[in-house]
Amino acid sequence: MGNLASYFAYPFVRYALIVGVLIALCSSLLGVILVLKRFSYIGDGLSHVAFGAMAIAAVVGLSDRMILTLPITIVCAILLLRTGQNTRIKGDAAIAMISVGALAAGYLLMNIFNSSPNISGDVCTTLFGSMKILTLTKSEVILSLVLSIVVVILFIAFYNRFFAVTFDENFAKAVGTKTYLLNLLIATVIAVIIVLAMNLVGSLLVSALVIFPALSAMRIFKSFRSVTIFSACLSVFCALLGIILSILWGTPVGSTIVVTDIAAFALCAIIGKIKG
Repeated sequence: MGNLASYFAYPFVRYALIVGVLIALCSSLLGVILVLKRFSYIGDGLSHVAFGAMAIAAVVGLSDRMILTLPITIVCAILLLRTGQNTRIKGDAAIAMISVGALAAGYLLMNIFNSSPNISGDVCTTLFGSMKILTLTKSEVILSLVLSIVVVILFIAFYNRFFAVTFDENFAKAVGTKTYLLNLLIATVIAVIIVLAMNLVGSLLVSALVIFPALSAMRIFKSFRSVTIFSACLSVFCALLGIILSILWGTPVGSTIVVTDIAAFALCAIIGKIKG
């Protein structure tokens, strides 16, 4: 505890905890919707797209890679929605095409236009995360705070409509709800969360923040509201615990958080079995 208290004296540790909590909260809120709509794999697909966009930004030489990564990821989220619904290339196939293509193209660009002496280290850091969360600047923290507040406000404002679209989209459309715009909003918000979360856990582990808290909550609770609230609380707790453990043990932040989420899922599954 003495070592932990001394770590909190450093601003970068406080920044990591703030951003980690915000990302975990936003991921869990939208994760419940994606899991119930059987579209949870979109998080993994968009994370690969974000990796490709970051590779392009690195080749171009942008100091702030989010300027390019965020709009490209949002556009691909919209394309995934349109492609998955309006053509013969449906849902999972569209996600697989875009994600694998972006991942391969990004890695190819980083090798062809290599400007770093440690290309393998850069790729590994981007894919799996590292201690980059502990090097966040104040401007990045403020940006994460603003975007997270926007995500939470949108979720609260459109809660009833999200609920309707999640459980019975055809009925929601029949009573006049603009389901396409709502799905578009969900895809855009998920894209924003994915780009923010890449600094925390890496592109290959991002979907864990979206999926595990929601699945854990569903082992215990049945109502949409209860699942959403518990998922958010559990996700924030796991993010805090994971970051603290990674600081104390010197382990990668992303992997530590994901393993914490897995342990929480196992515990919730046991509790659900006991409850019957």
